[in-house]
Amino acid sequence: MPPTGAKGARLQEIFEAWVAELPTGSPIPSERDLAEHFGVARMTVRLQLDRLAQRGLLYRHRGRGTFVAERRVAHTEHLTSFTEDMRARGLEPGSRLLGIEEIRAGAALAARLEISASSRVVRIRRVRTADAEPMAAEQTHVPARRFPGLLDEDLDHGSLYDLFEHRYAVRVAAADQRVTVTDLSDEEASLLETEPGRPAFRIERTTRDADGTVIEFASSVYRGDRYEVLMHAKRDV
Repeated sequence: MPPTGAKGARLQEIFEAWVAELPTGSPIPSERDLAEHFGVARMTVRLQLDRLAQRGLLYRHRGRGTFVAERRVAHTEHLTSFTEDMRARGLEPGSRLLGIEEIRAGAALAARLEISASSRVVRIRRVRTADAEPMAAEQTHVPARRFPGLLDEDLDHGSLYDLFEHRYAVRVAAADQRVTVTDLSDEEASLLETEPGRPAFRIERTTRDADGTVIEFASSVYRGDRYEVLMHAKRDV
């Protein structure tokens, strides 16, 4: 239990430092025990725990208590692949291929890829992992004409962007991304080995090459308890 003597605004600071030292999954003492330990009201303790939970440092399990959450991986505005993201944070990236097929684009997908509706598209479905733990469920679409033979490639290992560059001489140059908050469906939760209804990030990415041609449209759902989005904003002068 954290040291005594904390009051008011210092309570959250001490809680945060204490939680940072605990292993993932460690149980947090009850609100009553913490209130007695610090000599504050239970409502004060609850408020501080709620704030830590909102920041993703703790999670609550109904009927079982409050626990230390896994440290989150940050997604920044820099254009990197999932593989690069994980390795930059000292995690071992991985993939589990769920399916790969060639389909007709159709109107909606054609608009995303800026191709005709009758064009053929390769659809790739994968679970992306970090240190062998599920992080995201990903669905990627690329123009089949641009990447012939992609159906025969090994997509359980390595970066798709590396494959684009070294196998097809197609270099990723820019991307537009949209990040929204969603709840995990039953299927998504099963793939990510967590509970349905838990918060998640949905990230849609349209990627272009150096000529501005769309080479990929991807939609990924990331576990909200393992991921966060960081952005750098600059005010116009």
